[in-house]
Amino acid sequence: MAGQSRSALDIGLTADDRIAGGKSRRGGKSAKPAKPAKGSGKGAAKPPRGKTGTRKKTRKGREKKPLTLGRVIGKLFYWGVVLGVWAGIIVAGIVAYYGFQLPDSDSWAVPERPANIRIVATNGKLISNRGKMGGEAVAIHELPHYVPAAVVAIEDRRFFGHFGLDPIGILGAMRINVSEGRNPLNGHGGSTITQQVAKNLFLTPEQSIKRKIQEALIAIWLEQNYNKDQILELYLNRVYFGGGAYGIEAAAQTYFGKSASNLNLGEAAILAGVLQAPSRLSPDTHPEAAAARARVVLNAMAEEGYISKDEAEAAAIDPNKRIRTRVAGAEYYVADWVETLMQSYIGEVDEDVIVHTSIDWDLQKQAEFLVREMVDQHGEERGFSQGALVAMEPDGTVKAIVGGTDYAKSQYNRAVTARRQMGSAFKPIVYLTALEAGLSPETVIDSGPLDYNGWSPENASGKYYGPVTMREGLANSLNTVAARLAIHVGPQAVVNTAYRLGISTQIDPVPSIALGTPEISLLELTAAYAPFSNGGAGVIAHVISRIETADGEVLYDHIPAGPGQVVAPDKLGMMNSMLSYALEAGTGKNAHLPGWQIAGKTGTSQEYRDAVFVGYSARMVTGIWLGNDDSSPTQRVGGGSFPAQLWTQFMAKAHEGLAPADLPGQYIPQQVQQAEQPQRQRRNIGDFLRDLFGG
Repeated sequence: MAGQSRSALDIGLTADDRIAGGKSRRGGKSAKPAKPAKGSGKGAAKPPRGKTGTRKKTRKGREKKPLTLGRVIGKLFYWGVVLGVWAGIIVAGIVAYYGFQLPDSDSWAVPERPANIRIVATNGKLISNRGKMGGEAVAIHELPHYVPAAVVAIEDRRFFGHFGLDPIGILGAMRINVSEGRNPLNGHGGSTITQQVAKNLFLTPEQSIKRKIQEALIAIWLEQNYNKDQILELYLNRVYFGGGAYGIEAAAQTYFGKSASNLNLGEAAILAGVLQAPSRLSPDTHPEAAAARARVVLNAMAEEGYISKDEAEAAAIDPNKRIRTRVAGAEYYVADWVETLMQSYIGEVDEDVIVHTSIDWDLQKQAEFLVREMVDQHGEERGFSQGALVAMEPDGTVKAIVGGTDYAKSQYNRAVTARRQMGSAFKPIVYLTALEAGLSPETVIDSGPLDYNGWSPENASGKYYGPVTMREGLANSLNTVAARLAIHVGPQAVVNTAYRLGISTQIDPVPSIALGTPEISLLELTAAYAPFSNGGAGVIAHVISRIETADGEVLYDHIPAGPGQVVAPDKLGMMNSMLSYALEAGTGKNAHLPGWQIAGKTGTSQEYRDAVFVGYSARMVTGIWLGNDDSSPTQRVGGGSFPAQLWTQFMAKAHEGLAPADLPGQYIPQQVQQAEQPQRQRRNIGDFLRDLFGG
């Protein structure tokens, strides 16, 4: 370059070094300069330097910037934004996809809570709740303030601040799920109370992304359409507390036998703690775990300011002490029976109703205690493990039902549902049929051996006593006498009498029915005795007195009804005379009720499988059964032993404070009534029966 020296290391090109774009021109003119290379000129990036200090060029001639922390952060931010945008688009698409599968939000509505059946005794005492929920709905303002506070503190402490979803809670739950090896989206935890309401009311409990998304959408909708108290009330009345109890009222009644409005702070903490795992934290089956969880709830309540630390300590339950919970008593057998009757009384139950029963609460609990005590004291030694009791007024109004010794262990109702052979307790039906055929208590029947078409019944004692009166035959439960009477009147006539007295179970008209082989319920048999105590009117056993809605509208009101007169007055007197004698001098001598005229009959099935006693006064009819569910034989337990003793204990309680009254119907024995010709009467009837039955 003119006027300047060039360094030996300077390899840059000057303008004079450039090759002309075309042929050089003559005449001293300079050649036309070539177009600059792409990327050269003002503002072009300098090539990177190598080891010699020169700049390296990229393949396209660009210089490569050095990698710095700032550039790394920038690129991460850039790609984070890009990925976030795409993730948002994908999530929005998934949400929209699953959201479109839901019905239009304009059609969303909180479904009606399933109807509850509240069953009460004559004094208003709650027997039990029945229905899908197991209890009534309760308004949040009816609860002590610490009941909803306990639930919020342990289940969703940010409930009053979030919009239906709790991002902080969700992230925390995802972190825990990942740390414990669970799917972060499908694991448990993080759901708000509003989300749980959405799930319980509108969705299935499946664990899936679809359900989670739909749950979130519905939760947001709930928050926009209901205030916090309304959402909390929905939750408290629908959530499952275990033990078949849905809702706080059902849980309070199930576990503590009281209304939710009467829960104390410790009980409220127990119920709130149950929600985490109802089967594992139930206070009646896992009291230690329930007590420990209740402490966690109380501490959470104190941290959130709902209660003080001192109140939390005072309400905490010692895990070493058993929590006092309600025991499922024999009244639950009554509730089960009532529930089965509801359809026939008022049809489908589609709203909360109150069922008033005829159950006397005090008698019910007394009956339960006596049955259990009898089995506990003598059952193991004498080989019986169960008992049942039915007590009703003479018009069929049921006052007590015991279907077994322990409802919690077995819900099988041995008083209403079970069908057993009642043995000689069925014989009064045979004898009534014979009286209606023209015989009398003084009619003489042969009690000797009998063979009728190959059937040869024997007396329980194995002994035979020759000719006896019907009165003596019934009092001593002589099988051969009852068999001869059944054959004489015809088995079908006996069946017809049984149906007329109110027995509804199908009975085959065979001679063996005279020995009580038909399998019928204790309720049926007890009701069949009622006409003997009320003057001969047939009854229909009933336990429901009135059904009304929660608003007081009467849906059903019991009106006394029945088949009318089923036992003629003269025959009624004869039956009461014979059945009274059975307690005075027969197999029922262990039955007593001082000051009262009573009557009844013992019953013992083959091999002592069933021990039965049914007895009555002018004020009450009571049937007792003792035995085993598998029909295994007892250790020679007959109806005149423990059942008659149990009957005496219960009837003494039932008649406290009542004025004694005689049984209806009067009967003067024929030998007195016809004293002038007793031999003729006996000879004619005796000759007739001996010719008929042989012997």
